[in-house]
Amino acid sequence: MLNVGVIIKLEPDFSEGNVSYNSDGTLNRAETKNILGPHSAVACNAAFYCKVKYGAQISIGTMGPPIAETALRQAQVLTNAEELNLYSDRLFAGADTLATAEVLKNGVGKMFGGGIIDIVFSGHRASDGETGQTGPQTAWKLGYTFLGNVIEFNIDSDRKVVIAKRLISLQGMDTIIEEVESPLPVFITIDPSYRSIYNTVSQRLLLNKFRKEGRKRSEDYRQFLKVYTSKNLDLDPKRVGLQGSPTIVYRVEKIPRARTNRKTEIIDPSNPNNIMPLITKIIQLARGK
Repeated sequence: MLNVGVIIKLEPDFSEGNVSYNSDGTLNRAETKNILGPHSAVACNAAFYCKVKYGAQISIGTMGPPIAETALRQAQVLTNAEELNLYSDRLFAGADTLATAEVLKNGVGKMFGGGIIDIVFSGHRASDGETGQTGPQTAWKLGYTFLGNVIEFNIDSDRKVVIAKRLISLQGMDTIIEEVESPLPVFITIDPSYRSIYNTVSQRLLLNKFRKEGRKRSEDYRQFLKVYTSKNLDLDPKRVGLQGSPTIVYRVEKIPRARTNRKTEIIDPSNPNNIMPLITKIIQLARGK
């Protein structure tokens, strides 16, 4: 059995433009509209690929306040995960990437009762940080081989290795594809361009079956949820949260509300007189008029 972990994050919905900050410069998540991070969703798709193709069981983990349960629920829809883990404690508030990695490292160690996690996936970065540091730092703390910017991967179960293709920069070019091989366990950050490809009928049938199961499970997601505090994770308070964060927030600036660039018009299809003007408008737009 292949054990797969996914690290996800609840992130601000910047399209709303209403992002609230605390007086110390940290994000006030309770007063900010949040969603499952788009890069986290891509990592979930990679984990789901492992379930369909290799029969993996999946454990999802996230650090955050209780509201982060919503991200776990969304991730379960995407992955049909057997286990959801929330690492939540007031001591974790204000953590930078290094302090976050400390929590996630211990969290991964609790997945599936402390068993070996063969692959840990995470997103390329988070929209509220844009550093791309949490994945590599968590891999380093776990002692896992780290593979970043992965766009494709396959697993050789007999040899217990992963063969991956990843994007790298070389001599000023940022579109070089490097193929690497690494023994398990491994930590992978998935590039935003990643797409899961299901080549066989049996895989596509499993895909549909697991998608339905994931939606069903998410309706009662708390049945699969485990909540951990700093004590449950055996963490040193000096290494987490603001106290364990060497990063200092100098200043934060309000993010402007994104401009609306779409308009919606409701068309009554039962009236034939509404159809021709609509078709004419579509043709004009297609021709750039």
